[in-house]
Amino acid sequence: MFQTFVSSADPSHGPARLNALRAAMRDASVDGFLVPRADAHQGEYVAARDERLSWLTGFTGSAGFACVLQEKAGVFVDGRYRLQVREQVADVFTPVDWPEVQLGDWVLENLGSGTLGFDPWLHSVEQVEQLTKIFAGKGITLQPVENLIDAVWADQPAAPNAKAFAQAIEFAGEGHAAKRIRLGADIAATSASAAVITLPDSICWLLNIRGADIPKNPVVQAFAILHADGKVALFIDPAKCADVDDHLGADITVHSPEQFVDALTALTGRVRLDKSTAPMAVASVLSAQGTDISFGAEPCALPKARKNAQELAGATEAHLRDGAAVANFLAWFDENSESGITEIDVAQHLEACRTATNQLKDISFDSIVGAGPHGAVIHYRVTHDTSRTLQSGEIMVVDSGGQYVDGTTDITRTLPIGTIGDEEKRAFTLVLKGMINVSQLRWPVGLAGRDIEAFGRRPLWLAGLDFDHGLGHGVGVYLSVHEGPQRLSKVSHVPLEPGMILSNEPGYYKPGQFGIRIENLVVVEQAPSLEGGDDHRQMLRFRTLTYAPIDRRLIVPDMLTLDERDWLNTYHQECYARLSPRVEEKTRAWLSQATQPL
Repeated sequence: MFQTFVSSADPSHGPARLNALRAAMRDASVDGFLVPRADAHQGEYVAARDERLSWLTGFTGSAGFACVLQEKAGVFVDGRYRLQVREQVADVFTPVDWPEVQLGDWVLENLGSGTLGFDPWLHSVEQVEQLTKIFAGKGITLQPVENLIDAVWADQPAAPNAKAFAQAIEFAGEGHAAKRIRLGADIAATSASAAVITLPDSICWLLNIRGADIPKNPVVQAFAILHADGKVALFIDPAKCADVDDHLGADITVHSPEQFVDALTALTGRVRLDKSTAPMAVASVLSAQGTDISFGAEPCALPKARKNAQELAGATEAHLRDGAAVANFLAWFDENSESGITEIDVAQHLEACRTATNQLKDISFDSIVGAGPHGAVIHYRVTHDTSRTLQSGEIMVVDSGGQYVDGTTDITRTLPIGTIGDEEKRAFTLVLKGMINVSQLRWPVGLAGRDIEAFGRRPLWLAGLDFDHGLGHGVGVYLSVHEGPQRLSKVSHVPLEPGMILSNEPGYYKPGQFGIRIENLVVVEQAPSLEGGDDHRQMLRFRTLTYAPIDRRLIVPDMLTLDERDWLNTYHQECYARLSPRVEEKTRAWLSQATQPL
């Protein structure tokens, strides 16, 4: 099993650890200390060594941060984690609803004046600049310090040391030499001599390598400097590159991470840096040398997001393979949902269906398998302590994905257990309408996620409902299941472009009762011209990658428009046509029934 069900959250440790941190704060002469869920590479996912937020507070969500003062300790989380954080942290911590409450405002209210310490390797340039601007002239000073959590974490795990391996050209679609030269030319075009890259998935994409430093994400932790001539200095434990020396070649030089700062100080000319991803420590080293810093987007971000033809072909195949595994699971679930199985049973059987493909490298995240009230916990993680036996009359959210060498998948289905009430069916249908609305969209070139994500919320809004997470995130190809910069979000300004893969996942959650989410992955592509349309106006649309039945028993048919019903029926026809040759014989009969026209 790739997924374990041991609870890592233990609120009982919180008070003692908080006291130890506050003692370290006094020794460092700071009145507060920031504890992000971040590492020096500024990726979304972190290794066990960098789970400082979880170690201190007990909160295990994948996003959030804490601000510890001598008299108060706030744990800031967004709408995905508001139920979870209250279950996982001791009462010495105060949950704070972020972004409704901004960190700067909270500090000004609760600290008043003083010094706020932070580890400059764990905060981006953008984050530090924003706080500095808020605190200017208001009595709060930001102070870079050594990491105070590391100072009191006695049994902190060692740094990950898994070996890197090459990603075959048949899946990458472009050799790393071509990528380096192309991106180096882009750097030179901005009159820069080099760019600093810290994101692990960007480095892995650029060099066509993968690894196992981060759970569920096939990346290696490293820093890199990409020069305008296409050469790369890679800062990584050399032992991790033992199997990729020939793959990397002479134009990629390998150095230990301890040499990274010295290499930064040796850079000449203009250096490109991304404020949103580069640690403040990098900018500080460069600034101290008088380096001309050119702030701009990290050079790999958009090229990585724009999947090439071979990457898309691989992703398409991975989703069909995964869809067949999910269909086998759904058929099993239908047969066994009222036989006394538990949430853990469901997660285990789902993983077994993916493992049976003989091509699963890992799951892409811990499967979210929540029945009844657990479905309302948006990122619920089932453990031996929390696992419930499924009850008739409940609905279940199953959000899961797989990592295959040709693609990364992420799919959510909401499933009935026995006979379901009208309230749940109505909410499910509203969520489905939003998912279909986005799937049917055509839009002019140049629009960003913020411009179109409301289409996924509109049916819920008209009913006075909403959900507290983004409509969709970017997805990599055998990389991170959450990939930027593309998003379907109110805060995303990045224009959508052909080749970008995103999730389309509206939901609805009634705390203490039930949750609903329906998710497909989609890819942006050019939309064909329509008769009567403007020939000069370029339009884009989504192509669906995910194929697995959406449970028709939860749908109120009269709530769907004719277009929505046609979309669903066509989608189910495609599900049967694409998956029936791939599923078990027993599943094929179930699939035929599950995809009947509505």
